[in-house]
Amino acid sequence: MTTCPNPPPAEAAIAAMAATHPIPRDAEGPVFAEPWQARAFAFTVALHEKGAFQWSEWAEALSRSIKAAQAGGDPDLGDTYWDHWLVTLERLVAEKGVTTEAALADRREAWARAAEATPHGKPILLDGREG
Repeated sequence: MTTCPNPPPAEAAIAAMAATHPIPRDAEGPVFAEPWQARAFAFTVALHEKGAFQWSEWAEALSRSIKAAQAGGDPDLGDTYWDHWLVTLERLVAEKGVTTEAALADRREAWARAAEATPHGKPILLDGREG
């Protein structure tokens, strides 16, 4: 297998994470159990491409999130990986000034209201779009 000198951003993210906290994947690429996981991954790649952070900075932040969760009792069975990813993404964008903690809290509350108002089995709509 030859290495591309400038791999696509998603592949660069996967390679950067491989040493510390590998992204769940199969032969086809990253594995996402839920659409939000793929979106969180895509947001992270896009923010990196825009220069919001370096991959080494991301890996360090994700590692801190995972270690904190483990210290708090997370058994680290692999089923919470994307939860840690999202926590890290939210924390890092707030630290970098991409958004604020208040804006993130408002979005979480809007999501919770939309989820509560959505019948079971139907897509959750947030701001008129599927969440």
